[in-house]
Amino acid sequence: MDPVPVRCLLNSISRYLHLVACQTIRYKPIQTCIGNVVHLLKLLKPFLDDVVDCKVPPDDCLNSACEDLDSVVNQAREFLEDWSPKLSKLFGVFHSELLLEKVQTCSLEISRTLVQLSQSSPVTSSVQGVEVNLLQRCMQEIECFKQERTLSEHMKDTVPLDSDDLDSIIQMMGLISNQDLLKESIAVEKARIRSQTSKSKEKMEQMDQLIDLVSCIREHMLKTEFLEVAKGVSIPPYFRCPLSTELMLDPVIVASGQTFDRTSIKKWLDNGLDVCPRTRQVLTHQELIPNYTVKAMIASWLEENSIKLPANCDGGGDASSMANNMGSNDFNRTESFRFSLRSSSFTSRSSLETGNGFEKVKINVPASLCGESQCKDLENFELSSSGLSYTHSRSESVCSVVSSVDYVPSVTNETQSIQENHQSCSEMSPKKQNSESSSNVNHEYSECSSHTMKLVQDLKDGSSKEKTAAAAEIRHLTINNVENRVQIGRCGAITPLLSLLYSEEELTQEHAVTALLNLSISEVNKAMIAEAGATEPLVHVLNTGNDRAKENSAATLFSLSVLQVNRERIGQSNAAIQALVNLLGKGTSRGKKDAASALFNLSITHENKARIVQAKAVKYLVELLDPDLEMVDKAVALLANLSAVGEGRQAIVREGGIPLLVETVDSGSQRGKENAASVLLQLCLNSPKFCTLVLQEGAIPPLVALSQSGTQRAKEKAQQLLSHFRNQRDARMKKGRS
Repeated sequence: MDPVPVRCLLNSISRYLHLVACQTIRYKPIQTCIGNVVHLLKLLKPFLDDVVDCKVPPDDCLNSACEDLDSVVNQAREFLEDWSPKLSKLFGVFHSELLLEKVQTCSLEISRTLVQLSQSSPVTSSVQGVEVNLLQRCMQEIECFKQERTLSEHMKDTVPLDSDDLDSIIQMMGLISNQDLLKESIAVEKARIRSQTSKSKEKMEQMDQLIDLVSCIREHMLKTEFLEVAKGVSIPPYFRCPLSTELMLDPVIVASGQTFDRTSIKKWLDNGLDVCPRTRQVLTHQELIPNYTVKAMIASWLEENSIKLPANCDGGGDASSMANNMGSNDFNRTESFRFSLRSSSFTSRSSLETGNGFEKVKINVPASLCGESQCKDLENFELSSSGLSYTHSRSESVCSVVSSVDYVPSVTNETQSIQENHQSCSEMSPKKQNSESSSNVNHEYSECSSHTMKLVQDLKDGSSKEKTAAAAEIRHLTINNVENRVQIGRCGAITPLLSLLYSEEELTQEHAVTALLNLSISEVNKAMIAEAGATEPLVHVLNTGNDRAKENSAATLFSLSVLQVNRERIGQSNAAIQALVNLLGKGTSRGKKDAASALFNLSITHENKARIVQAKAVKYLVELLDPDLEMVDKAVALLANLSAVGEGRQAIVREGGIPLLVETVDSGSQRGKENAASVLLQLCLNSPKFCTLVLQEGAIPPLVALSQSGTQRAKEKAQQLLSHFRNQRDARMKKGRS
């Protein structure tokens, strides 16, 4: 009787070897695995040929082992036939390594069985014509075969992968460029979707492991790899896309509340992927909401570092195209994965990722931050200033992105720089100022000048008058000087300034809170201020300070809430949200705008939406829809965020918001119309009763007009609403006929 399983196995091995000879896979890790599979099969094949030629009587153990190997070889052949460079590299390598392990295990089992059969009877061995020594040597070679540390071994480790492991995987996989990483992220996600059809629990677990691994690689590359846009200037990790790790030229918010570069996330969505690359949440919609806050901060950072992007890269292309346009000397990747971050305060990309901001917020950034041409293109929720005001009442900062901006006279480098001697800048002669300034402007940020230390010491131990004077001078020095902000923050001024927020002297409190506002512009200081426990003292100022102090306290909370971790920290303090809502309802015109700005930022984090609604913010926001109050755009933008939760929708209707929203669609600004339409859409999609109320307010005519003449997003919202109305009508008619 012919050993059928052995013959079938030999046939499968021959087909596989022939396929390998015809294939031209150039991806080295998979090529290596295939070569090792071929090596093991070629070691075993001569002995299997001998088994067939000598017509060995069937043995159950041998047949079973041959059937197992036959199945694995066929899997390897199918993998080879299906492989394409467009598929996931990680999945390809991981799967081919698993197949190699199975081939080794099955081959070893077969060789052991053959050795046992040949040793059981010398006569049988002689009949088979198999040399026992050669067979044992073959078995030992198969048993001792071992690849270098493989991807599957890395993933089997019970401890989390360290930096060296991740470096090794990145190098092994060849995931060096940003685009390689983006393509791999998409390919792994598509492989996960395909694996769901197999209903294999083991395969699904493997895919989950690979998804986690890709996320770890992205995080690792953000933390340890420098992407330079100019010599010695690396992009901060929080300005880089979490998906591609490139500079975000056009940051957008997706339904999960995470921020990505438009080009990268669009590629993700265009491939039919409907989960957030970071949170793994299913995306309820595929709208990409421009994140103008982050865009303005990136523009400010580029300005501060004297980096100019090519005209065709501004908000349009991706960082790869920017690299090509700027040249390799200007846009340079440091190909090392073992550097630590230059700023230990920022090791997480999530610090700048904004939440579920449902509507876009237009940002009007001062020219001093982003350059005149860029400012014209940025949008915000109306940042009109009520005119010229006290020079130091507001920082010329990114804080002003969603806050009103004061007129500040031009300040020279001489008056900006911290001087070495203890004499006030304003008391120095211009000649001496210039000399002192030039000697200090190049100091390292971490170096504390004697004057800075004197100011900090006065804040801590000085008399009441000295503390007030020190806070006032820090306020002045940090108006628009980047170095001063960083140096003063690092030299210990933050904690004593926070203590002064409890001062009973109104002027001291005002100077201190405005100094903190100026310091908070620095990304390094944002984290330090929040970690020093700023929320409670800032709330104290909101509750007890004079009007200007309250305004600047709200603006500081806005500035801090740019970071995701700070939004969560501030949001958990119900007192902070309540104080901001109180200012929104009863503050000055500027105070209301600052409160709305801070609340808008906080509302980006989903958990904060309900907290803001519960603090009765909707009542004041509906009141602010009155055009005479000049806050319609700010109010409706915040309502658009709050309408994403059920409590928010109910409060909007309860407070009589529908008529005013319809009026805004009819006669508001382009931005106001867009956000008002978004709120109405949320109301109608989630409640037939609310939909009826919207129709009763005569919403159709202004929506028809908006669908034809609004912004692109406004047109889409209006068309969605009109389509929803038609569907509701058709459903009622159909129900009536039945």
